[in-house]
Amino acid sequence: QVQLVESGGGLAQAGGSLRLSCVVSGRIFSNSAMGWFRQAPGKGREFVSYIRSNGWTNYRNSVRGRFTISRDNAKKTAYLQMDNLVPEDTAVYYCAQSVRAAPPSLATNAGYDYWGQGTQVTVSS
Repeated sequence: QVQLVESGGGLAQAGGSLRLSCVVSGRIFSNSAMGWFRQAPGKGREFVSYIRSNGWTNYRNSVRGRFTISRDNAKKTAYLQMDNLVPEDTAVYYCAQSVRAAPPSLATNAGYDYWGQGTQVTVSS
């Protein structure tokens, strides 16, 4: 049974920072891609960032330069460092894992096999 557990969410002021963590309990981690998505109230779940097993990363345009994704294979943990937060970043943040050799686009929900329960991030102006 694979479980993904996010932590690190909370309340931050605009311009502040938060660091999200996602711990994976399954056997596969170093050969998988990890992604972060978010869902604001009344909106669909949207791609934020992903990191491939080789370390290659991608970001949605609105967070590029402010957010940094990383991974620690020894700890089976993915991170999302969020700096210079803005109120529009307020959402539930989900981490996800893709274990397929050739997944669909990692910038879409369909690219992932396992999901965490989410952690709330609220940014006040």
